[in-house]
Amino acid sequence: MARRPSISMVASSSHIFHVIGDIQGDRFIPNRGAMDLDLAHFNLLHEARENSHTPSEVASPVKVKSPKKQCRLTFPCQEDYRRILAESLLSCETGSPKILAFTKKIPSLSIQRCLDTELDILPSSKKPHRHICQTPERILDAPEIVDDYYLNLLDWSCNNTVAVALGSAVYLWDADTGESFQLSKCEEHDTVTSVAWSDDGRLIAVGLSSACIQLWHATSRSQIRTFRGHSSRVSSLAWNGSLLSSGSRDHKIINHDVRARAHKASVLAGHCQEVCGLKWSPCGQQLASGGNDNLLHIWDAAVASTFDSIHPGSRCAFRFDCHRAAVKALAWCPFQSRLLASGGGTVDRCIKFWNTQTGTCLSSIDTLSQVCALQWSRHQKEILSSHGYSLNQLCVWKYPSMIRIAELRGHTARVIHLAQSPEGTTVASAAADETLRFWRVFGSPNKKCGSDMKPSGLSRSASSIR
Repeated sequence: MARRPSISMVASSSHIFHVIGDIQGDRFIPNRGAMDLDLAHFNLLHEARENSHTPSEVASPVKVKSPKKQCRLTFPCQEDYRRILAESLLSCETGSPKILAFTKKIPSLSIQRCLDTELDILPSSKKPHRHICQTPERILDAPEIVDDYYLNLLDWSCNNTVAVALGSAVYLWDADTGESFQLSKCEEHDTVTSVAWSDDGRLIAVGLSSACIQLWHATSRSQIRTFRGHSSRVSSLAWNGSLLSSGSRDHKIINHDVRARAHKASVLAGHCQEVCGLKWSPCGQQLASGGNDNLLHIWDAAVASTFDSIHPGSRCAFRFDCHRAAVKALAWCPFQSRLLASGGGTVDRCIKFWNTQTGTCLSSIDTLSQVCALQWSRHQKEILSSHGYSLNQLCVWKYPSMIRIAELRGHTARVIHLAQSPEGTTVASAAADETLRFWRVFGSPNKKCGSDMKPSGLSRSASSIR
């Protein structure tokens, strides 16, 4: 089949370039060069002349198509046209388009209003904050209490009796009856440097600056034994059943078996300065010791043996050197095994939490003041800290977030010692201002885990410890 020749093949070359020059563009973009502008201008003027015969009527550009024919709508004037157009397309009240407007406007709800509505519907899971009294329940005078950060002069027995060392004497105060009496008095030029109750509350150990330890019976008020072995003052004591551990300025820790005639069971050496903090774990498997050398040692009871002069300190399970000051404040957690809290002195100011099973530091918080003592709550996940320079206050912390729940002020000097009541709700604090204050800081035990001990009240029949 023969191919039909195109226009470009028939026309001359000059005519081809003339047509291409006149019709420039493509099929998607209109080309105004192909439009007759003169004819369009004439048609516009002609239509205007026809409409000039009815000057009161202005043609509207709006056209409505009907199924039968197309008609043109006209209005008396341009203003009427605009008004009708606005009423048709726009809302008269707001002036917003009616094309996408809802028939009934949805009420505007703020985010806060939605949250308030959900809180009203859903049951509240947040427990109310427990109220902590900011004033002490009782204040006792404690004259001649030694202002020494490295000593441990306060303890509270399971029989609700408080023991406090005032100068060269030890006084006992019965919290139930309010009666107080002197248990012991040292010889001249000797002072009490530490006191500690036994687990059953029958015996009390008294450490002296003369490097010896006295063992007293609380009920009979008689001295049973005297332990020797240290070469300097005994600044810390800790009980573990029938085993009494003592820490001294001679850098040593001696474990005494109070049942045996040869009382010295073992000697632990690892510190190079005074041992000022000593605590046995609740399970009795680990002993924590803190010293003025900024070190914290964890000793395993199973491997504790006689002092090794060749490899001192080789028997300790862990050795922590993260504190930058003396480590005196030590407290084992009662609700989580192998959790220990330690506090540093003036330069350090930190409370650190340790996993003594893995030997890792779990967390640390800067308290902005010297940490003197620590006490865990037995019923809530809280811990109490007492502080020295420069704020001299007590702080209740929520564990493990370490949010400060309460801050208790009242002491005018550093709060060196803390002791907790048998039921675990009241804490006694002894400070260098020679006062002994009792604070109800911890909540009562719930019915499920409450002990069979009845709550111990504080008698108000006395105002002085002696």
